[in-house]
Parts: sequence; structure tokens; C-alpha cells
Amino acid sequence: MEQAPTARAGRNKYPRGFRASRGLNWVSLGLMYAAYYLCRYNFRWAAPDLQKEYGYNYSDITQILSCWFWAYGIGQLVNGLLSDRIGGRRAMLIGAAGTIVMNLAFGAASFGGSFTTFSMIWLVSGYFQAFGAPGMIKINAAWFSRTERGTFSGIFGFMIQLGQFSINQLAPMLLAGFSILIWTVPALHWHWLFWVPPMIAVIPAVMIVLFVKETPEEAGFVNVHPDEVDQAHTDVRVSIKECFLTISGHPLVWLYALAYACTGAVRHGSDQLAVLYFVNELGLTRQMPAVQWTMQLMPLVAVLGSLGSGIISDKVFKGHRSPVAMVLYFMITVIIIVAVILIEGFGMRSVALSCFFLIMISLAVNATHSIVGAAAPMDIGGRKMAGFASGVIDSFQYFGAAIAVPLMGKLLDKYGWVSWFPTMAVFGFLGGLAMLLVMRKQRLLKAQGHANAND
Repeated sequence: MEQAPTARAGRNKYPRGFRASRGLNWVSLGLMYAAYYLCRYNFRWAAPDLQKEYGYNYSDITQILSCWFWAYGIGQLVNGLLSDRIGGRRAMLIGAAGTIVMNLAFGAASFGGSFTTFSMIWLVSGYFQAFGAPGMIKINAAWFSRTERGTFSGIFGFMIQLGQFSINQLAPMLLAGFSILIWTVPALHWHWLFWVPPMIAVIPAVMIVLFVKETPEEAGFVNVHPDEVDQAHTDVRVSIKECFLTISGHPLVWLYALAYACTGAVRHGSDQLAVLYFVNELGLTRQMPAVQWTMQLMPLVAVLGSLGSGIISDKVFKGHRSPVAMVLYFMITVIIIVAVILIEGFGMRSVALSCFFLIMISLAVNATHSIVGAAAPMDIGGRKMAGFASGVIDSFQYFGAAIAVPLMGKLLDKYGWVSWFPTMAVFGFLGGLAMLLVMRKQRLLKAQGHANAND
């Protein structure tokens, strides 16, 4: 077993082979989580066809999404505890298997499904996908030190957005038809959007079985992060009772959760309804360049926002997430208010301007998604309890979406798309207020000399 050197020039001086082993772990997990996204964002590309084929209105579409959000949010709480008990690797594989099966079932339901059938299948899919984030974060809490986690979260944002980028390429191709050399595929029914992605997801699942180690110790590296509080515990698993009591009683976790609910409202409100906005409001087809470029630039700038916010929180704020997150929430609010003023107030309803503001919203909101949803839970839970810390905080992202997105659907049915941007602006502002409460609590804890004043 390879030992970490006893004399270290700095906290990030790792033993030979450690970075390569961590990189293989990281890539395998990242591709798996990208596959989760591939099997999640396919729904938004199918939404216009569901409306056309079954006569669903905006409320119907957002209610199906709401089932997924509620199941995912509750699943994060339950599966966060389970991940800390059974291990992150096993959790991610359970989630992958369930996601693959439920996507195949959703496509098959097109032959005789009903609103209830689609809703229940997508609900179960949401629960299984909720194994992904706690499992991934738990594993990486053991592999990355505190001052690396923000940067890691930003870089990891690239991996998970790769799934969204891929479905944005794949879905229009499947719907319109395509050619590869001499092989021509005709335009396919929308159910193929739920059959091809799960086939792809099998590949990273096999990689996790073959390559992923839950801790550095399992890969032969001991004491690589000696200044971490729980580094002395080579066993990263913990009882459900201890994990629940420790994380649920943490003085910051619920404030972060409230802020993250607002991230969910804006992030999923913009992401999930964007294709319907292009098709129904702007009169574009899903294959038009404006749609294609915007849907590809949204995940690209999301990566830049995640990476930038992670680096700033690590290097400028020395591992503190709340100041960066607070600025980002108010930035979201300002961007959306400007969009409302120009598009609605001055009647500048151009495709280019609408696309620009969707891209800017994606940049800002996904930056909060990275540092609040990935880095902060690792800081709070450490390597033993990062799964449940992630589950608590991330669940609120989806509870927020489960409330906000159906609300948007009802407003769209009643008032049209004029209500979309203002609704998101309200949640951005509330997120900023929540982060101000986090910062206030941190100051109080610091003044009291509280050991848990970390974020």
C-alpha cells in the first residue's frame, strides 16, 4: 500500500500515482452523472410532441415535471442517508439501473399511455436519479480537500453539463433524421428520445464497476488529506442515526437549503421550459440554428459560471462559499429584471435578445448550482456525511422547482409567456436574501467560536 510522504511541502503535494487514480475515478463518475442528465433533459425535447399528440397544456407538462421534482427531492433526503450507509459507488449504480429502466418504460408508454402513466413513470425515474448526486459527492468528498472542492465542483460542472450538451445534439437529430456515412436514419418518433439515451448510459455504469474506488485508501493511498477533520477515519460509512442527527442539527445546512430552493426554481424553470418557449412563443422549430445555438450555449456558459465561482470561492474567499453565492443570486435577479424591461417594457421581442438572456440566466444560476449544491455539502458533511448533507441541500433545489415550475405552468396558461421571466426574478431575489441569512449566521457562529462555522 502506497503511503503519503511524511514531509509535505504543502497540502496538495500528493504521492505518486494519486492524481492519476483520482482522475480515473473523476472521469468515470462524471460520465455517469452526464448520462443521468442525458436521461433527464430528454423530456423537454419531447414536451412539444406530448402537447401535440395528447393535447396537454402547460399545466399538464409542468405537473409531470413536478412529479419528477418531488420524487427527486424526497429521494435526495432518503438516498443521501442510504449513500452514507451503503457507499457512493453502490448508490450511483442503483440510480443508473433505475434510470435506464424508467426511461425505456416512458418511451414504451407512448403506445398506450395516459397522463397518469407518464406521471408515475417519470416520478419513479426522479427517485432513482436522486441516487446520483449524493453518491457522487460522497465519493469525491474523500478524494478532494476543502480548498480543492470549489474548483472541483466547477470542473465537475463540465462533466455533468456534457450530458445536457449531448442531449441537445442528439434529440434534434433523432427527431429530424440524420446520416452517418452511408447509413441514413429517418425522422424518428419522440419515444426514441427515451430509448437511445439509456443505451448510452450503460457504458459509464460499466466504467464505475471496473474503475471507481470510494476512498483513496481503497486505491492504496493513506493520509493524503491529513488536515481534514475526519481524515483519521478510513471507513467513510456511518450509521443512519448518527448521520441524520449530525447533519440535521448543523447550524447552516437548512439556510443553504432554502437558498438552493431558489436555484431550483430559476434553473429548472428556464431549462425545462426553454424548448416550449422557442416552439410556442417564438414560433421556431427545434432544428433551427437559433434554438440549437442557444441550447448548446446554455450548458457551455453554465460550465464557465460553475468553474469561475468555484475558483473564486476557493482562491479568493479561502473555501467560503456564501459571499460568492449571495452575489450570484442578486446577479440573477438583475439579469432577469433587465430582460423584462427590454422585452416586455420596451417591446424588444427579438429572437436574439431572448436567446441572450436565457444564456445569461444559465451562466449565473448554474454558478450557484455548483458551489451551493456540490462544494458546500462536502464542506459541511466531510467524507463521512457528505452524502446526506448533499441530499438535504440538493433536495430543496427540487422542492423549489416542484413548487415554482407548476406555478409557471398555471401562469403560462392564464397570462402567457409574459409571466415567465418575472416569476424567475422573484425567486432569484429570495435566494439572495437567504444567502444574506447564511452570512449573518456564520458571523454569529464565528463570534461564538463555534466549530461548525464552516461553509
